[in-house]
Amino acid sequence: MSLPRHLAIIMDGNGRWAEERSLPRVEGHRIGALAVHRTVRSCRELGIGYLTLYAFSAQNWARPSEEVGALMQLLLDYIHRERREILDNDIRLKTIGDTDNLPSFVRLPLRALISESANNRGMVLTLALSYGGREELVRAARTLAFQVDQGERLPDDIDAEAFEAALYTSGQPDPDLLIRTSGEERISNFLLWQLAYTELHFVPVCWPDFDREHLDFALRRFATRERRFGKTSAQVSEPPTGPRTTSDLEEPPC
Repeated sequence: MSLPRHLAIIMDGNGRWAEERSLPRVEGHRIGALAVHRTVRSCRELGIGYLTLYAFSAQNWARPSEEVGALMQLLLDYIHRERREILDNDIRLKTIGDTDNLPSFVRLPLRALISESANNRGMVLTLALSYGGREELVRAARTLAFQVDQGERLPDDIDAEAFEAALYTSGQPDPDLLIRTSGEERISNFLLWQLAYTELHFVPVCWPDFDREHLDFALRRFATRERRFGKTSAQVSEPPTGPRTTSDLEEPPC
């Protein structure tokens, strides 16, 4: 089966999962962290080279302060709890977003683990924290404008390659597959440039219930898709791989 080189996930529905069970929203985020653990381990076992998780958006700062504080504490708990998992499994941790906005009690151990794992080559795990796609594009435009102002490049030298080099994700391949949980079907200001040719898969379950079965189903669906990148089918050299059977393409139970 053909696997995506780069998988991105919008981990949506933690709060709704909790509210449906008459639990505090933070409990949904806590259980959602277990789904992160399962998914990272599964992707590492499968050999997916890049996994990017939308963990906290630039807009999430507008949520109630109690919820934001709880999310920051859960992030700190994740860093401490998963440190050995990351280091022992050759995973390189990275972040995208304005992480300077994170409180220091989270920011400092996060940067320490990023530094510790910098030489790992088994998989790149990227956490999108205080991240917004529009904000990333504005940041890149400002970077290029400053370079022009300083005489480092000419306006006519700015092309897609130069723009990509100014993004947070510089040096990484664009996602091949985006999964969003909770049944919502939008990309919510996530990787607006990078998702130009990404295959999209929407899952009807909330993130805490996302498991290996849902992941495998999404990967089987991905393997059947013909990725043309603007070309015709006749021009595409590699046909869709993997068997396309009815049982393979049945949605797993919610």
